[in-house]
Amino acid sequence: MAFAKTGKVNGDDTVYELRDNVKRFTLRDLGFIEGKTGVFSLEKSLDPTSPYNANYKFKMKVDKDLSGFRMAITTGNGLEKVNIFKNPDTQPSVEQYQFIINDLIDRDVLKRRV
Repeated sequence: MAFAKTGKVNGDDTVYELRDNVKRFTLRDLGFIEGKTGVFSLEKSLDPTSPYNANYKFKMKVDKDLSGFRMAITTGNGLEKVNIFKNPDTQPSVEQYQFIINDLIDRDVLKRRV
């Protein structure tokens, strides 16, 4: 999957756009790890009770020139994309996802596309 300027996760109606003024140090402050190829990666558990018990994970990657990104919600092992919005039992995970997204918006990494 290629990097794009806009993106969304399965089931979420909101499209997000990478800010033009995103900074490398901001990504590092938010927990992104820079890989050998220069791509920034973030993996966060969507379990609101423990960061170590991951039934679902939020994954985001930003390309090395900070011009595109991709994001997904996956199973705990990270192998399969899932839709946490269609099941009422996953409401705490949806809230945790929204908390992470709002943090990325507050720190000028993403913005909601209208």
